[in-house]
Amino acid sequence: MLSERIGRIDASGIRKVFDLAATMKDPINLSIGQPDFDVPEPAKQAAIEAIRSGFNRYTVTQGIPELHQRIRTLLADTRQYEPEATLITSGTSGGLLLALLATVNPGDEVIFPDPYFVMYKHLVHLCDGKPVYLDTYPDFRLRPEALEPLLSPRTKMIVLNSPCNPTGAVYTADELTMVADLAADRDILVLSDEIYDTYVFDGAYTSMASIRPANTLLLGGFSKAYGMTGWRLGYAAGPAELIQQMTKLQQYTFVCAPSFTQRAGLAALDLDCSHIESHYRRKRDLIYHGLVDAGYEVAKPEGAFYIFPKTPWGTDMEFVEEAIRHNLLIIPGSVFSERATHFRIAYPAPDDTIERGLEVLRRIARR
Repeated sequence: MLSERIGRIDASGIRKVFDLAATMKDPINLSIGQPDFDVPEPAKQAAIEAIRSGFNRYTVTQGIPELHQRIRTLLADTRQYEPEATLITSGTSGGLLLALLATVNPGDEVIFPDPYFVMYKHLVHLCDGKPVYLDTYPDFRLRPEALEPLLSPRTKMIVLNSPCNPTGAVYTADELTMVADLAADRDILVLSDEIYDTYVFDGAYTSMASIRPANTLLLGGFSKAYGMTGWRLGYAAGPAELIQQMTKLQQYTFVCAPSFTQRAGLAALDLDCSHIESHYRRKRDLIYHGLVDAGYEVAKPEGAFYIFPKTPWGTDMEFVEEAIRHNLLIIPGSVFSERATHFRIAYPAPDDTIERGLEVLRRIARR
């Protein structure tokens, strides 16, 4: 009854932990990768006004023109990037699916750094492509000697996520230039997933689109910056031919991004949310220093709101199961990696929850 395609996709390990959390009494939950603040009031009001005024029908597939213009202004101001075309997507994840469907043929190879956002591997399989893993351990940096041997005549795309889920790594201009040069030599598309671009803690942020504008597809969105995770609003910017085909696919899949959220996105782009960056920087420092003091081997995150320590003993699943026995919810690293050596903590949580989690991690650091 079922397709072979569905057999190539595993249920998300994150969803399994979410399901487990629902059965636990007052868990110390450091597993959920979504902001710990609500949608800002002006964006809520814009959504409410859109609904009440009857702005509830389909929009054009590509999204409302006003939002396109605002995103173009945003990219020009923050990236010095003027894309050939843009598309309003049903979340950044929706943009990712459309991009892969529009580009990947059976057997095509898609390279992405390991550790990686959980969807990359499974969506490549869904499109009959072959995931190719770029090893970035132990410090989660991009190196030419690791990337170049992976490039082949079948390489169709390189996917980068900076700031990165699950490691918090932010790639430098030199790292991105190295990737851009190798990709340009072989006419390989680079997909730059920049959903966490508002949370960069140490130094300036560099986008791949500002380094290699001609053959980069930039994906962004509103979920992480504005707490709009359930509102499913994102955007894609890049080559006109690719955006045109993604728009055609959106017509037959998502149809359009939710109408009222597009109006909310316009209001959100007027807001100054810089205080939230400092909010997560402080939490990053709290959990990083707590882990180091407890003896964990861990790279300091430079962005997003995740940290990816090495397990001090056992496999990632063995360690996470022990944490769960102590009422602490964290995610095994093999959800995001071909290795079973690390675990992910999401720190958009109250300080007292982080402190309780650190206390458990101190207790179980040694068997």
